[in-house]
Amino acid sequence: MRPRTRGTPERHPMTAALNHRVDGPDDGSPDAPVLVLGAPLGADMRVWDRLLPTLTATHRVVRFDTRGHGASPLPPGSPTMSDLAADVLALLDGLGVARFRYAGISLAGAVGLTLALDAPDRLDRLVVLCSGARLGEPEAWHERAALVRAEGMDAVAETVLGRWYTPEFASREPETAADTLAMLRAASPEGYAASCEAIVGYDVRDRLADIRTPTLVVAAGRDPSTPLPLPTEVAAGVPGARLEVVEDSAHLVIVEAAEAVRPLLTDFLT
Repeated sequence: MRPRTRGTPERHPMTAALNHRVDGPDDGSPDAPVLVLGAPLGADMRVWDRLLPTLTATHRVVRFDTRGHGASPLPPGSPTMSDLAADVLALLDGLGVARFRYAGISLAGAVGLTLALDAPDRLDRLVVLCSGARLGEPEAWHERAALVRAEGMDAVAETVLGRWYTPEFASREPETAADTLAMLRAASPEGYAASCEAIVGYDVRDRLADIRTPTLVVAAGRDPSTPLPLPTEVAAGVPGARLEVVEDSAHLVIVEAAEAVRPLLTDFLT
């Protein structure tokens, strides 16, 4: 065994048995294409609820909780983004799915880009929402991981909520904002921190040109978490990728601007 470098998080190759749910299609067709949906850091599969009825009309939809989120376990050690992608592949192997379509927002968008690089033969189409080929400075993610480990999710939940929704949406739908805040507060601090550490080592900017999966990139015009230059960089770097900007939305565009996102997904996926 190679000695660990001081300051380097422990690595572990174990995949996580992801909590998941399979829905649709409405006609029960077993031959419908499989669409996998991934959630942001700190959230679980419920963030896709508003779009689910539309997507299950034409797809067998598989939603999952990232390791350490929702009801998914957290294996020991600090994961990489490739580990998070391997969790998705293991889930689909267990479901007997060879090829699939994938849509992921934020952290799960980074997982999607990693899937396109690590398992290009498995991925049929890719939707990357409010994400990037790199997600900020490593030191900031180290600090956030340390903060939630020391003080729990209450230390970051309200700040995150303020970045996920515009003030107008939070005022218009206070129950939705309250439910999202409760979800963030209920998240596992260790699971959240582990995903922060996966983001630390994530940078695929120089590999975007290797992606051959048809790709749709969706950005939000008022997103402070992944501002427009980040998704624009992805769309410019992936050959043939299409960029769509939903102007009046913050980071959680699949909730705040579900009506605008719905036709983008149905047009690209069908």
